[in-house]
Amino acid sequence: MLLNLSHLLKHPTINQFDWLISRFNSWSLAIRNASSPYKALHIYTRMQRQSVPFDSFSILFALKSCTHFQNIRIIRHVHANLLKLGFNTHLYVATSLLHAYVVSSFGDACDLFDEMPQRNTVSYNTMITGFSRSEDVEKAWSIFEQMPLRDLASWSAMIAGYMNNGRWEKGLELFREMLMNDGMKPDQVTLGSILAGCARMGSVGLALGKSIHGFSMKNGWEMNAELGTVLLDMYAKCGVLKKACLVFDMMTERNVMSWTALICGAAQHGCGKEAISVFQKMKETGVRPNELTFTGILSACAQEGLVEEGRRFFKMSIESGLKLRIQHYGCMVHLFGKAGLVGEAYDVIKTMPLKPNVAIWSSFLLACKVHRQFEMAERVIDQVLRIVRPEIDGGVYILICDLYALSDKWDESERVRKLMFNQNVRKGRGSSFINSSTA
Repeated sequence: MLLNLSHLLKHPTINQFDWLISRFNSWSLAIRNASSPYKALHIYTRMQRQSVPFDSFSILFALKSCTHFQNIRIIRHVHANLLKLGFNTHLYVATSLLHAYVVSSFGDACDLFDEMPQRNTVSYNTMITGFSRSEDVEKAWSIFEQMPLRDLASWSAMIAGYMNNGRWEKGLELFREMLMNDGMKPDQVTLGSILAGCARMGSVGLALGKSIHGFSMKNGWEMNAELGTVLLDMYAKCGVLKKACLVFDMMTERNVMSWTALICGAAQHGCGKEAISVFQKMKETGVRPNELTFTGILSACAQEGLVEEGRRFFKMSIESGLKLRIQHYGCMVHLFGKAGLVGEAYDVIKTMPLKPNVAIWSSFLLACKVHRQFEMAERVIDQVLRIVRPEIDGGVYILICDLYALSDKWDESERVRKLMFNQNVRKGRGSSFINSSTA
């Protein structure tokens, strides 16, 4: 049982004071070096129960553990304790608490930010990231403009906010301003944000991505896992798979995200067998696939119609102990449906632990239409009509009408068309990124 240290605070001797400092350090180190976030908070709780005086380091390490849980009740409990101890005005503690709130409850983070008597650059950067994740880039920009002092992380956070929310022109404009006005040299974090946006900008993004690639090589940057992954992902999404493979071969280190980006890139371009080959090599190197990796490999099997391989990888994903997402089941429905195995696709839907969404039902109904399995489709049509949304799922209504018409059930087809009219259902028009003025 650890000793209660509170009595030493009254009239400590020199030796007692030295011993007290060592005990502070031991508690802080115990929290920092805890084997898990749960264990760290358990130690923090023991300090409370045994009335051990807190220092800023023990609180900072405890708040870092809170962020891992993303549990607002735990964070509020620690916050209440900080108020009681008087650490709420400690700048670094308040900033760490702000970060915990941004991850778990952004409304609480906004309240705390407004109440902070002092703010540093990290505080502002945290709020910029928080507003960007909430898709409120205008508010993020207002925070950015308020900053008395900006560092590279500030510019990177604001640029990432624009790029991640589809405001590519603003992001690139800010990037140029950073280079010209502040004279800052971008780091891998900054360029990673730009490259992530390039992947969604088509040919313009590809040209910019190539320039950034050249900049990194000119400056002698190591092609590590972080830089290499965003580069190969950019090339793959822009349709230059050979260049993505070249970047992958140049990388000095690779993690699961690097392998996954290449697998998903190959799947995206219909190179299912190549994706499987990359997956096998990843397994041979001892890298454990994650949920996104299995989404990529199952998607590759579905694109190529590799039924047996798809079954094998789906079984592997279940046995891996990972928590499967709806995308995994969607890939299997698409795979079986495309191969004409409509019954097996239906079995996947019936046995999946998640509630099937409109995308999965649409894939299943399309398979029924292609393979003329009208009776199978009729089993689920009423269920699908209960979950479709008239404002965005017009195509599903039309698919159901076609199924009824193909099976010569004209009355049912007319019933659905009347339903579309009554609910003001409209099929979304096709769109293009091409500017009509230049067409």
